[in-house]
Amino acid sequence: MLDGLALTKDGHVDPNVLAKWVRQASLRGLSGEDAAKLAAYKLIMSQEHSKAWYRIGATRVFSGSKKVQPQLSMKLKEVYDAINEHPETENLSPLPDNISKNKAIIAFHAIACAVPENIGKFPVRIVRSGRTDNAVSVRVETIEGSAVAVEDYVAFNQVVYFEPHEVEKKVIVDIVDDNIYEPDEQFYLKLSLTGTNTANQEEVLLGRISIMEITILNDDEPGTITFGDRGIIVKESVGLAQIPVLRTNGWDGDVSVRWRTLDKKLKSGKTYKGLEGELVFKHSERKRVIEIAISNDMALEKDECFEVELFDPSNGAVLGQTTKLAVTITNDEEFNSVVDRLADMTTATMDSMVVHHDSWTSQIKDAMNVNGGDIENATTCDYVMHFLTFGWKIIFAFVPPAGIWGGWLSFVVSLGVIGILTAIVGDLAGIFGCLVGLNDAVTAITFVALGTSLPDLFASRAAAINEKYADNAIGNVTGSNSVNVFLGLGLPWLIASIYHTAKGGEFRVQAGSLGFSITIFTITAVLSLALLVARRCSAICGRGELGGPLATRYASAIFLLLLWMTYILLSSLETYGHIEGF
Repeated sequence: MLDGLALTKDGHVDPNVLAKWVRQASLRGLSGEDAAKLAAYKLIMSQEHSKAWYRIGATRVFSGSKKVQPQLSMKLKEVYDAINEHPETENLSPLPDNISKNKAIIAFHAIACAVPENIGKFPVRIVRSGRTDNAVSVRVETIEGSAVAVEDYVAFNQVVYFEPHEVEKKVIVDIVDDNIYEPDEQFYLKLSLTGTNTANQEEVLLGRISIMEITILNDDEPGTITFGDRGIIVKESVGLAQIPVLRTNGWDGDVSVRWRTLDKKLKSGKTYKGLEGELVFKHSERKRVIEIAISNDMALEKDECFEVELFDPSNGAVLGQTTKLAVTITNDEEFNSVVDRLADMTTATMDSMVVHHDSWTSQIKDAMNVNGGDIENATTCDYVMHFLTFGWKIIFAFVPPAGIWGGWLSFVVSLGVIGILTAIVGDLAGIFGCLVGLNDAVTAITFVALGTSLPDLFASRAAAINEKYADNAIGNVTGSNSVNVFLGLGLPWLIASIYHTAKGGEFRVQAGSLGFSITIFTITAVLSLALLVARRCSAICGRGELGGPLATRYASAIFLLLLWMTYILLSSLETYGHIEGF
């Protein structure tokens, strides 16, 4: 199962479990490298992470540095979400017979289609199989690829309803003709079950084709029908061999082609069932699959082979050069080396995502390069933040790496550098307050506090999105306050005390409005904790500190924001003498 993807005791990927994941990813048309990246992403996101991990991740986003998790392209992200829609399913193809009989299965009619830019509107078919006597619904939405919504097509997000015994629906896609030369562009249609208001959502499943690629091009020919390869290799345990058939050089109109299986080393009936049929390409469809059932006899034997042949195209379509495709059935044991290689790739990807370095060379290299050298996934924001924070990144790159002396040297030096920077930032904040006419106390509770808390704010957001529980998201807040109080105040005072003592004097700090400010802060803190307790105990809030219904979610956020503004307002008024403190 997908949730079983985990590391072994020695920190490597279990090849047996990885094989199941790779099988599902490959059924979505991914390469081994992409499958390994998805597996590494799954492993990283399923592990428990510390508060420091999220804070480091947020800081690296700000500075355009290497991310703490693999960066997925839009297509890989969509495939990852599609695979995880039903984590209880071990294999996305074929669907088990008991599921096919007991549940309605919704899928697109084709994996991909291509349309001319001047087509205007065209239909896309959504088909239903399995159980058909119940009413179900599915959400269909567009996802941008190289084609951009509004400029190249009209985006939509709608729910399609299937009445009892209704097995096909059509959604209309509108293509924008901008009369500007462009290369072929793609966008995607995605099926999901979120927000569909189906009476019994457990009675419906998404089929194998839940993501459809649409290519926008200019072509009016019926096309050439051919196999993409001269041969494919399938494992004996695949269950259902999917053989892709391509329609190239034109996608206009409905065409069909007949196909049949030919016995070679393998005779029909033993490991596969010989078939003959017709494959229909609707208008604009450019890729269909022939499905042939494969049975696993669990016997050690040599590779077995049969062929699939295309013949008799219709409606003006012609056959391409590759009309025969050899299907080789191998034992799963033959793929051990492939799985081991993918396991090594997954482990290497995860190793590259670790937040610490073992050498100064890799540390300085990451600091010098935007996004840690991952240029392919770097965004414009990464380049801007890398430019703005380049000096700081170079300075901190010379801190001893965590691989030396078990990390203790890095810990001690980092504390010293942070203390020095904290003292410098505190003095600069005081100078800034003098320049703009702000009291030191007001500067401290506004600009300084806001600046030190921003990384923790984004770290808490990342933890809230990725973690199963709210512990790390809320823990980042208490951790930030502890650092501000004990380190932000303690280290500068310690340094100042040592300095004045060495000079024969004493270091005096005027209390000023500290008593009033701490009292107000304590009151707001107690109210904040009371809100968290109330949310945990209240059904209307979803019985959780975070999330829940939209109304209570925003009400809680506004309440906390008002507490913060009240604290700043009252403390500032007392500092400037507009209200009397104590």
